[in-house]
Amino acid sequence: MVRRPDRGDRAAGLTSATTATAGAEARPRFRPDVEGLRAVAVLLVLAYHAGLPLVSGGFVGVDVFFVISGFLITGLILREVESTGRLRLGRFYARRIRRLLPATAVVLAATAGLTLLLLPPLRWPSVAGDIAASATYVVNWTLAADSVDYLAAGDAPSPVQHFWSLAVEEQFYLLWPVLILALVWWCRRRRGGSVRRTLLAGLAAVAVPSFAWSVHLTAASPGAAYFVSTTRAWELAAGAAVAIGARRLERLPAWVAGALAGGGLAAVGWAALTYDAATAFPGAAALLPVLGTAAVIAAGVSTVRTTPGRLLGSAPMRWVGGLSYSLYLWHWPLLLTAGAVWGALSPQQGTLVVLAAFVPAWLTHRLVEAPIHHARVLAVRPRRAFAVGVAATATALLAALVTVKAVPEYATADAAPGAAVLAPDPAGDPDGVPVDQVPAMTPDPIDVPEDNPDIYPDGCQQNAEDADLASCAYGDLDAGRVIALAGDSHAAQWQPALDVLGERYGWRIETYTKSSCGFFSVEVTTAAGAPYTSCHDWNEALLDRLTGPDKPELVVTSGSNSYRVWEDGRELGDDASAERLADGLRDSWQAVRDAGVELVVLENTPWLDQDPAECVSANPDRLTECAQPRADAVEKAGDEQRVAAGELGDVDVVDLNRAICPTDECPAVIGNVVVWRDDHHLTATYARSLASHLETQLRPYLAAARRSAA
Repeated sequence: MVRRPDRGDRAAGLTSATTATAGAEARPRFRPDVEGLRAVAVLLVLAYHAGLPLVSGGFVGVDVFFVISGFLITGLILREVESTGRLRLGRFYARRIRRLLPATAVVLAATAGLTLLLLPPLRWPSVAGDIAASATYVVNWTLAADSVDYLAAGDAPSPVQHFWSLAVEEQFYLLWPVLILALVWWCRRRRGGSVRRTLLAGLAAVAVPSFAWSVHLTAASPGAAYFVSTTRAWELAAGAAVAIGARRLERLPAWVAGALAGGGLAAVGWAALTYDAATAFPGAAALLPVLGTAAVIAAGVSTVRTTPGRLLGSAPMRWVGGLSYSLYLWHWPLLLTAGAVWGALSPQQGTLVVLAAFVPAWLTHRLVEAPIHHARVLAVRPRRAFAVGVAATATALLAALVTVKAVPEYATADAAPGAAVLAPDPAGDPDGVPVDQVPAMTPDPIDVPEDNPDIYPDGCQQNAEDADLASCAYGDLDAGRVIALAGDSHAAQWQPALDVLGERYGWRIETYTKSSCGFFSVEVTTAAGAPYTSCHDWNEALLDRLTGPDKPELVVTSGSNSYRVWEDGRELGDDASAERLADGLRDSWQAVRDAGVELVVLENTPWLDQDPAECVSANPDRLTECAQPRADAVEKAGDEQRVAAGELGDVDVVDLNRAICPTDECPAVIGNVVVWRDDHHLTATYARSLASHLETQLRPYLAAARRSAA
């Protein structure tokens, strides 16, 4: 299904600049209500990450911080420009460096250590890459790319993916001061006009296209829209607009200021309580928390004190707000590593981990963040601050390098028969009992996630956004006889075996596969619970292709059972979805049969409760730790396909699960080959080794002469 940001994605973002004004350069204009507003936002994020069900939209805390950042940074720049007539970019960037980078380096280095201690080696290379991307503040773009990559979309959340919002802000810090200077220069060159009006016009030129793009991309590619800077610039611009208009806001009547503060907090609270993973975000939905935050900040500009402002500025709120940056940096890595050790955390466990994060956060704030930020020697010598920044970045990059270098080397097998060691006859006595050790393994356990069918590197496994039909050919490319492989990734995993059989028997194998989209007539939902419209459109095009003038001789199909059906404007529950899914499979298969095309259904592969590939990398000498009960895995795979085939009658259902889970437990390695690339997909190497088992079942079709057109 379409990858939507999960708990790790959607709230893993706390702005760094929101705490930047706690420093000496901003104390004359310190806003206790803004400090408290930071506390509100970070507490929403923490509650959301802890899994508290009442705060299903706690991810909007990120947007609150974006607005605060835009306000504070723009205010700092404006005050310097208006008081001195210029902006010393070197000093500006030096302040940001000494404020942000030292604590970042500490947490990234600590996360590398936690990764080596607690995460399976399979994840070390990807975490190392994420640490490097976080240290250089480009991780939001790598996450955006992963969000539209089906193979990456199923990966476990990164312990540093919360740096995506910090990356957005660093990019803002880099470009925004330069844009302000350019606008001020242009205004003065014209020898007339208000600098602030000119800045507002320039701001609108950034914010309006950014908001429009956010709305568009959220609908077209929600995963990417969540992370990229271009969809978030308008949120920072909203805060900047409040800073630019601050002089007029100072004269707000008391009742207006009170209404703005109360209404703004209510808007943020409403979004936090009512939004959830199904909310199309950011897009237009982000207006509520963004404008609400802007209203609270605008109310605080007034010379009058409001009741919400006094509450936000209370001592406990100011304390949490002052700690927010370090607290945010620490809480997510601790949650992720705790989950790796204990499994999925309950809300109670998540809350305990979040509370525990206050300890390293306070220590980092007291020993690293505040001392370096306020160090006079760095304030008066910007070059030294830049040296600190280089050292901090180098430390984080070194931590990433150490993590990569620590990846263990495993013995790989020259002889890797895989499923060939098993009896091909399902009625036979199969081997495949799980064992603790094997002489060698193929592929290397670290490379298992890359052991995919050729469909993926060839670009023929269509992503969630693709509605048009695409195909690749394998087997005997010159053959006139065609087998079409149709379905989702559970169908795509059989391409290596069919490739072998196509070459052996003289068949051309054409693939028609799409991520999280099976071959059925019903409309299903995305992971976020929205209609998966591109899947419906793709299925219509697929059925036309399979029943049209150039129809294949044989269709081989398979698919996952992890679908929720969308019907009558709502998402159906599990039981109703399973029933309707079977109906949808039957209808599409019947259309193929009515067109005179043979149909074979491959039983859905077992679905495990944990990722055996990660387990293998962590337990190469105790492989039995990675075996999982066969009965549970088969039951989890569902029987919708078998139900649909039974209703049609005279449809062959090929069940190779005895060659995947030969005994009462599903082993992680068979015949020196790692079986699973994740908890529900086979490695391409093992799927290829299943060709002889599949051949036994398909031989009547493979050996058949070409039929005349129906």
